[in-house]
Amino acid sequence: MKYIVEKGSVAIDGISLTVAEVGNLNFKVSIIPHTQKETNLGYKMRNDMVNIECDMIGKYVEKLLLPKNKDSKLTEEFLIQNGF
Repeated sequence: MKYIVEKGSVAIDGISLTVAEVGNLNFKVSIIPHTQKETNLGYKMRNDMVNIECDMIGKYVEKLLLPKNKDSKLTEEFLIQNGF
């Protein structure tokens, strides 16, 4: 859940979708009629198993902000000061 953000992307069973809403333990996606028609998502039922892949950018940002190298000068403060 920590990598799922509102208006971000998430792939469910390999189908890239936009996150419409995020709760503490769940999230909702928007599925347009074309996606429902052309994929198996329209047949999914509550409690069906699915594969979820989060947008990679959140993982990259986390890795940059939490470096393994304690001597790294890349911090959240540094990024803010440099316009990120």
